[in-house]
Amino acid sequence: MGCLESALAPLWVSRVLIELKQEPRLAFKLFKWAQMRNGFQHTTENYCVMAHILFCSRMYNDAHDVLKQLVSLNKSNNDSNVKVFPCDIFDALWLTRNVCVPGYGVFDALFSVLVEVGLLEEARECFTRMIRFRVRPKARSCNFLLHGLAKAGEGELVKKCFVDMIGAGIEPSVYTYNIMIGYMCNEGDLKAARSLFARMKEMGIIPDVITYNSLIDGHGKLGELDNMLCIYEEMQAAGCSPDVVTYNTLINCFCKFEKMPRAFEFLREMKQRCLKPNVVTYSTFIDAFCKEGMLPQAIKFFVDMRRVGLTPNEFTYTSLIDANCKLGNLDDALKLVKEMLEAAIKLNVVTYTVLLDGLCEEGKIKEAEEVFMVMQKDGVVPNQKSYTALVHGFIKAKRMVDAIHVLTQMSENKIKRDLLLYGTIVWGLCNQGKFEDVEVLLDEMKAHGRELNHVIYTTLIDAYFKAGKATEARKLLNEMQEKGVAPTIVTYCSLIDGLCGLGCVEEAIDHFHNMQSIGLQPNVVAYTALVDGLCKNKRVEAAQELFLEMLDKGMLPDKIAYTSLVDGNLKQGNVQEALDLVKRMIETGVELDLHTYTSLISGLVRNGQVHQARDFLDEMIGKGVHPDEIVYGCLIRKYHELGNVQEANLLQNEMMKRGLVTVASETSAQNVQTNKFSYIGVHVPATAIKCLEVITSHAPYIAEQCVDNHPMIHGVCQLNFR
Repeated sequence: MGCLESALAPLWVSRVLIELKQEPRLAFKLFKWAQMRNGFQHTTENYCVMAHILFCSRMYNDAHDVLKQLVSLNKSNNDSNVKVFPCDIFDALWLTRNVCVPGYGVFDALFSVLVEVGLLEEARECFTRMIRFRVRPKARSCNFLLHGLAKAGEGELVKKCFVDMIGAGIEPSVYTYNIMIGYMCNEGDLKAARSLFARMKEMGIIPDVITYNSLIDGHGKLGELDNMLCIYEEMQAAGCSPDVVTYNTLINCFCKFEKMPRAFEFLREMKQRCLKPNVVTYSTFIDAFCKEGMLPQAIKFFVDMRRVGLTPNEFTYTSLIDANCKLGNLDDALKLVKEMLEAAIKLNVVTYTVLLDGLCEEGKIKEAEEVFMVMQKDGVVPNQKSYTALVHGFIKAKRMVDAIHVLTQMSENKIKRDLLLYGTIVWGLCNQGKFEDVEVLLDEMKAHGRELNHVIYTTLIDAYFKAGKATEARKLLNEMQEKGVAPTIVTYCSLIDGLCGLGCVEEAIDHFHNMQSIGLQPNVVAYTALVDGLCKNKRVEAAQELFLEMLDKGMLPDKIAYTSLVDGNLKQGNVQEALDLVKRMIETGVELDLHTYTSLISGLVRNGQVHQARDFLDEMIGKGVHPDEIVYGCLIRKYHELGNVQEANLLQNEMMKRGLVTVASETSAQNVQTNKFSYIGVHVPATAIKCLEVITSHAPYIAEQCVDNHPMIHGVCQLNFR
C-alpha cells in the first residue's frame, strides 16, 4: 500500500477509475480512499469521471453527492488548492462523457445540484449549454430552477427561463404553472397569472388546489373579492376540493377588508367539510377582532384555540398584545408577554415594537427604554418602526434631546428615516412651539431628498394657525399646492378651524367650498369647525343652515357643533331654538358636558330664565357633571341682581363645599355692598370698593369690556352701573 501511495497521482487515479468502470463500487471505494490520502486532491476530471461511472451504474445518490462536492469545492476555489480543469465543470463533464456509454442524465444532475446550492446564475448557464448541446433538461429540474429564481425575486429571469423552457420543447407540468402563477400573483400581476391559467387549461393540464389557492390569494390581496369568489366557485365546479389553505386564504381576505360576517360563513363551511381550523385560522380571526377593537371576542377565540389543542404562535400573541396596548391595558399585555416567554416563544421585532408603542402611548417612557434595551440584548434588531415608537414616546414626554439621540442611533445603524418618523418629530417640535427647530429639520429633509407629504404639511399648517401665525400657514398651503401635494380632508379641516379661530370666516367658507369642488366631501370635523366659527362671529342663521345640511347628509353632529349653536342662539336671544337643540342632543344620545351646560346656564341667565337655568344646574349635578366657578358665578350674580340673597348664599355655600372658593368670605356681611361682593367667595374691603367706584365712574364702558366668566370683575361693574 505504501508503494501505491507513493505512486498516487490525479492522472493515475483518473485512468484507474476508467479501468474500473465495470466495477463501480470498487471504483468509488478507490475514489474515496484516494481522497483521504494526505496531500492528495482530485482534479475536476476525476470528479467528472466518477460521476459518469456512478450515474451509468444507476448509483444516482452517490453521483449526486460527488457532483455536489465538486461544485462546493469550486464555489470556494479561492481558498483551496484544487487544480481546476481548464474548462468549467460543465465542459469537463462533457469532455469525459465517453467514459461510459453516452448518457446525458448526469448533466441534469449537475443542473439540479447548482440550483440546490444556490448558484442560480451558474444553473441558468448550465441550462443554456444543455440546450446548445441538445441535452434536454428534465421538467422537474427546470421547475427547481424556476422556484429558486422566484424565491430570489428574480422576476425577469423567471419569465425568461419559462419561455426558454417552452422553446426547448420541455413540456411544463402543473407544478411549472403553479410556480409561475404563484409568482405572478405574489407580484400583483394578475393579468399574467390569468393568462397562464387559461393557457394551462388549453394545453389540457388540469389545475390543482395549489393553482386555485394562488389565484384566490392573488385576487384577495388586491381587494378583488368578487373575482376571488368566482375563482373559488370555478374551483368547486371543476371538482377540485378546497383545503384548509383555501379557507384560510378566503377568511384572511374577508377579515382584511372588514367583512367579518362573510369570513364566518367560510369558517362554518370549512367545518361542514370536516376540515379542522388550524393556528392560522384562529390567529387570523383573533387579529381581525383586535384590529376592530373587539378584544373580548378575540380573547374568546384565543381560549377556544387552546381548548381544541392548538398552540398560539408569535403572530397570535402579537395581535393580542397590540390590542391591549392600544386600549391601555398594559398589565394584560405584559401578562401575555410573560406567557409567551414561559411557552418558549421568542418575541420578534413586531412584538417588541407594539410593546414599545403601547408603553410610549401611556407615557411610560422609562419602561419603554428598558424594553428597548432587552430587545437588543435578545438579539432582535430594532427596525424603523421600533425607533419611531421610541422617538414618539420621548417627544410626548417632552424629552427632545433623547429623541434626537435616537435619530443619531438610527443614522449609526444605517436605518433610514421615513416620512412617518420625520412627521413625528415635526409634530413634537410644533407642540413645543419650537418653530426655528422645525425649519432646521425641514432643511435637513430637503438635503436628504425627502419631500414633505400631506401629513407633514397638515401638521405644520395646523400648528402655525394655533400659534397665531396665519401668514406662515397660508404660505405653506401655497407651497403644498405648488409642489403638487394634494390637500386632504384633514388639511382642509385644519385650515377651516384655524381661519375661524382667527375670525377669517369668509376665507374659511371659501376653503369649505373649494374642498368640495375637488371632490373631497366635508366631514363632521369640517362642518363643526365652520358652524363654531359662524356662531362666534354672530352668524347664527348661516350656522343653522350648515347644521341642517349636515343632518341632510346623514351626519351625526357632535357635542361641539350642538354646543356652538346653543351658545350662538342664546346670545341672540333665541331661547326656544337653543332648548330645542338641547332636546335633540338628548334624543340622539349626545351627552351634555360641562361646556354645554355652562353655555346653556349662562345663556339662560342672560335671557332672564334664571329658574330654568337653576333646573339645568340640578340636572347636571344629578348626571355627575361637576359645575365650576363660572356656572355658579353667573347664577349667584343673577340672584343678587334679583335681590334673592338667600338663594345666592345657598349656592355660595355649595361652591365652598365643592372646594371652588379659594379665599373664604367672611361670615358677617352686614354691609350691603360687601354682601353683594361676597357671593363670589372673596371679601372686598370698603376701601377697595371705594377704589373700584372711582375707577368705574370714569370709565362707564368697562362693564361691556369685562370678561364674562370672571364673576368678581363682572359683579363689580354690574353693581356700579345698575
